[in-house]
Order: sequence, then C-alpha cells, then structure tokens
Amino acid sequence: MWEGVMEFLLANHPLDCPICDQGGECDLQDQSMMFGNDRSRFLEGKRAVEDKNIGPLVKTVMTRCIQCTRCIRFASEIAGVDDLGTTGRGNDMQVGTYIEKMFMSELSGNIIDICPVGALTSKPYAFTARPWETRKTESIDVMDAVGSNIVVSTRTGEVMRILPRMHEDINEEWISDKTRFAYDGLKRQRLTEPMVRNEKGLLTYTSWEDALSRVAGMLQTFQGKDVAAIAGGLVDAEALVALKDLLNRVDSDTLCTEEVFPTAGAGTDLRSNYLLNTTIAGVEEADVVLLVGTNPRFEAPLFNARIRKSWLHNDLKVALIGSPVDLTYTYDHLGDSPKILQDIASGSHPFSQVLKEAKKPMVVLGSSALQRNDGAAILAAVSSIAQKIRMTSGVTGDWKVMNILHRIASQVAALDLGYKPGVEAIRKNPPKVLFLLGADGGCITRQDLPKDCFIIYQGHHGDVGAPIADVILPGAAYTEKSATYVNTEGRAQQTKVAVTPPGLAREDWKIIRALSEIAGMTLPYDTLDQVRNRLEEVSPNLVRYDDIEGANYFQQANELSKLVNQQLLADPLVPPQLTIKDFYMTDSISRASQTMAKCVKAVTEGAQAVEEPSIC
Repeated sequence: MWEGVMEFLLANHPLDCPICDQGGECDLQDQSMMFGNDRSRFLEGKRAVEDKNIGPLVKTVMTRCIQCTRCIRFASEIAGVDDLGTTGRGNDMQVGTYIEKMFMSELSGNIIDICPVGALTSKPYAFTARPWETRKTESIDVMDAVGSNIVVSTRTGEVMRILPRMHEDINEEWISDKTRFAYDGLKRQRLTEPMVRNEKGLLTYTSWEDALSRVAGMLQTFQGKDVAAIAGGLVDAEALVALKDLLNRVDSDTLCTEEVFPTAGAGTDLRSNYLLNTTIAGVEEADVVLLVGTNPRFEAPLFNARIRKSWLHNDLKVALIGSPVDLTYTYDHLGDSPKILQDIASGSHPFSQVLKEAKKPMVVLGSSALQRNDGAAILAAVSSIAQKIRMTSGVTGDWKVMNILHRIASQVAALDLGYKPGVEAIRKNPPKVLFLLGADGGCITRQDLPKDCFIIYQGHHGDVGAPIADVILPGAAYTEKSATYVNTEGRAQQTKVAVTPPGLAREDWKIIRALSEIAGMTLPYDTLDQVRNRLEEVSPNLVRYDDIEGANYFQQANELSKLVNQQLLADPLVPPQLTIKDFYMTDSISRASQTMAKCVKAVTEGAQAVEEPSIC
C-alpha cells in the first residue's frame, strides 16, 4: 500500500534532490527510501507550477509541493493569518496566496519546518550548507523576553541558521521570524578589537592592555557617585553581577537598566511585582485575559500564539486597554485611556463584572506602558485590580492574576540583581565615568552628559552606544558564550557556545574581571563556575535552571502600591510596536541584519521591492 501511495506522491514530483535545500532532512526522501520503488511507471509529462513570491524569508519552489496543506493549517490556526490557501482541484490544485502578496506574519518561518518537502525553504539559507555539514548547538534566544529554545547550526565558525527546539512550557515547537532570521546580524557591524578615541576625536584600534589601562586609570581616579553604569537589553546575568561587583568596589551603586520600571510602592523589591506570574503555559488554563498597554503579537510573538491557542480551543475571553491592534484573535477593546483602569478597579466599568465572574483571570501589563511618566500609577492601578479580583471572584488559592510582560531579555535578571530601572538617576546627577554594558537603546546621549564625562562601551555591535564612547571593549554575542538569561516568567536558562567571538572580542564577565585586576580591585572569581557561585549568593533563583520559583506577596505589593502619589494621565496607551514593520529591527543584532532590513523594505514597499538573485 505504502509503495502505491509513494508512487502517486512522486508522480509529479521533480528529481531536485541534488539541488534542493531540504535534502538530508526531507520527509519525502525518507519515505521514498523506506517504501518507494527504484523506478517509476509514470510516462506522462510532469506538471510544473509557478513559484510564488511571499516575501524575503520563505523561498518557494511550488513544483515540489505535494498539497499536504500543512502550511495553510499553520497560517490559519497557529499564526492567525489567512493568507495561504488552495486554488483549483485535482491535478490543477495549487497552494498560494490567491493574489500576489506577502505572507504577513511574525511566525512565517515556521512553515519551512513543517513543510515535508522542499517546496518551502529558507531564502537566506538557500544553497549555503547541507544539514550533515553543520554542527548543532542547543541554546536560548535573546531577541525578546520569552526565552525561546533554539538550535544554532554552525559551520567553520559561522552561524548558518537557527531552528526551534521543543519546549512545551515556553515556545512549544515554534520561533519568531526575528529569532530565526536575524542571525546574519551576528557577522555585520561587529566590534572585533578594542578602540580608543585619539586627540582628533577619532576612534582608533589599540591593544587590550592600553584600553583596559585607560579605563582602570579612570576607575582609580573617580569613586562613588562619579561612576555609573547602564546595562542594555542583551546582557547576560554573569556580566551583570560582575559589573555590579566592580562598581561596588569603587563605592558606586548607580547601576541602571535602559528599561524603566516604577520604584514607587513595592517597585522591584518584590519579585512578584515584575514577573509574568501565571507563566506562559498558564495562559492555556485562563478563562479571561485583560491586556494593558501591550501588543503581545510583536513584543512576545510566542506568548501571543499561546493566547490565540487558548482563544481558539478554550473559548478564552480577551480584552485590551490600549491602541487597537491586530492580535490575530477577537477581543473587547475597552479604550486606550489608562483612566479605564480606575473604573475597573472601582467596579463601575462593565468589564469589572466579567473579571468578577472569572475562575482563572489574568491581567497582563506590558512593560512599554511603564516607560510613561505615569508608569507608577498604572502599575498601582493594575495591582489594585488584580488584588480585588483575588478577593471577590472565584479564584483558587494558587492562581496568580498579576503579570508583567517584558520586552527585553536582560531585564528580569538585572532587577533580580538589584539594578535600578531607568536612567533618570544618571540624568539628574551626571557621572564623570559612565560604563555602557551593551546599552544600545539610545536612552542617554552625549548631550545628556558633561563634556568631560568618560564613556566606556562594552558590547558586540557598533550600533548606538559605541559611537559616543571614549573606549570600546569588544564583547561576545549570545551565540559565542555560555551565559544565563532569565525570561519574563522568571525562568533561568543558559545559552551555549556555538562559535568563537570574532577577532579579539571576549566574554563580558572576563573583560570586567581583567579590568578589575588592572585597576587593583580584583574580583574574587576566575572561572565561569565561580561567577555562577557568586550569582547564587546574590540571587539563588538565577542558577535554578529551567525552574520557576513561584512569586508571592501580592497582597503586600498592593498595600505598598497604595502609597504611590501619582495620577494617571489622559494620554492614550500606545505600545511602541504597532505593526509588523516595528517588529523586525529592535536591538543591535536585528538592526545589523540585512535580512531584517529586507523585511522592513518588503512590508513598506511590497515584496517586489526586494530583489532576489535569480537562481534555479
């Protein structure tokens, strides 16, 4: 029977295996080898199908398509975008987009994985490597705060592609397009050698000894409030704790993050105040979700896919306070004014009754809403709503209502280690020495600092922070080091070394350790294990890998939030990522990626605007 089925499947299938990117990991190849005949009885002319241009990410060779419709089901059920479908019947059936258009989804790359043949393959990866030539390294994604599990495929010291790795509690078997395709940014705009600014004001290459000596000299000259640091969005926990220890040696505790988080009330003292407490997988148990000031579709695509899954299968009711956006599922738009939160908290809003009747409600506050001037008031209002729901509805004892959805990978670990959220303290009291650890968010500029301020930039890309620095120390990207990251639900995970850092670049904690020795204030660790022992001393949950420590004290956080003396503003809640165009380039790696630039151009001008080389 299987032999007959294979004969039908291969009747119109071209013999493209030698030039097909699916070769070596093709389901059809495997089935053909197992059950197929060694010759064909098909003598008629084989049909050919025109290839479709569905964007700069997915390459189509539709003659290879066997009409299994997996991609169509993924688009409509998982991605929530009804762009793909079939036209014609029988021998004339074709899979396509009906009209010529892009496949507009932040999860579009996943159709490459589920296609059993070579009809849908990766455009950036086309004709670059074979699966058996590459080395696979299990790692973690840092493009957002979800912490998707990935496999990094490398060859000759270069990342060739990134694939998803199964983790049922986080990303299941999917990854976002930014995770999958932004890897080419890892080899562009890289900082490969230390640099110093000369007398003419130009950055020139120098040795590690010279660069570290200059920085050490400044740390020996200035102490206390004259020294400050800002940590960026891609920094690992080991580098964060090393920098914290170094600044503590010079009597400074001005350690800031680029992202703002209100410190009034409970602030960051209680861990439950800044985590996605219900967890990502917990969304599937919820019956009501209230989204506040966030667009999870582009801020955390895999979290949004979970919400859609629950909406599709469990009749989840979703409501949104903020700008109306396409979330791929229906929701009640309550408005965009933050003052609606007060009405819900007081019980005067109609949605209050919906929350009251819910068995397992979730309130998800986007971290972007906390960047506003009334961020503390918004957090206090959401905390009040969550506490009232717990007291008045049928919520069970261990169900957690309050949730914060972060956007950047380093934020939770930084808050766990005692970093101050936001750079307002640095603006008010400008330091003489400023250490930018991968800080490329543009939250502070040269104009915000005195002319004699000495700026050190340590990171892996020449993006926003490097051009304003007096000394540049080249660091390693997430694929080049074994490092700890904590996702938005408080789950610590490790990246693994897939390739070595380019040029003279080194791991961030090693650079800080070498700097401390030259400055005469040696940090007490020489190996990665010793750094992680120090992490455990400061915050034990940072080394409990793939484990979520349940956060509590919600009632205490709510009591403290009542002390917040701030009024909600009338300005509408507008998340920074409104459309898919805003999704592609959000950090130093994705901004350096040509593939992500092509995506922005294709979304803006159409898929035809992105010229692709004409190859078979």
